[in-house]
Amino acid sequence: MAQTISRTPELLVGFDTETTGLDVRTERAISYGFCVFRYGELITTEEYFVVPDRPISEGARRVHGLDVDDLNAKRATHDVLNVTDGAWRAVTTLQRFHEEGAFIVGANVQRFDLAMLRWTANDVLAEATAQFALNELRIIDVIEHDLAIEPDRGFRPRRSLGHLCAHYGVVPGGHDAVGDARAAVEVLLEQIVHNNAGQRELRILPPA
Repeated sequence: MAQTISRTPELLVGFDTETTGLDVRTERAISYGFCVFRYGELITTEEYFVVPDRPISEGARRVHGLDVDDLNAKRATHDVLNVTDGAWRAVTTLQRFHEEGAFIVGANVQRFDLAMLRWTANDVLAEATAQFALNELRIIDVIEHDLAIEPDRGFRPRRSLGHLCAHYGVVPGGHDAVGDARAAVEVLLEQIVHNNAGQRELRILPPA
């Protein structure tokens, strides 16, 4: 069961993906976003795109507004990779941050974004590489954390990232990977303020 967090981890990495659909076992990420915060301050962002090896569903396209032509058009301004290279870069990026002591932050990140990455990596990468430490990541899911703060679902029945942004006064990410990664960390920081009765907690939570 999730516990409330009252100290800010030194290194927080927001992680989010936009995808071809919702089935983590068969769909693919089309973008990966990372937002790095140290001592509660944004220090860097990273976003890259992936041309998928399967169609983008109409429902997914309505959410993030991207089709394959849009992805290819981003080559002028962003890295645009194939599925294998995109999964490899995501896995190794997460591994690097894990080794630096980071907590990975997202909304439904364990059940969706990381689950899809795990299935994709198992499909296109060597199994040992795919499983490195995805199971060892220090994860903070802001939805689960919010349920620890307020378990009564009747009091706050909808807790998507967008709803949490509205509740905590955070600018929403707008369904792009790097924007939603940033928003998730900013929601967590506001949750920590809430847990400390409105005070910003300066003590640092060390890696588990």
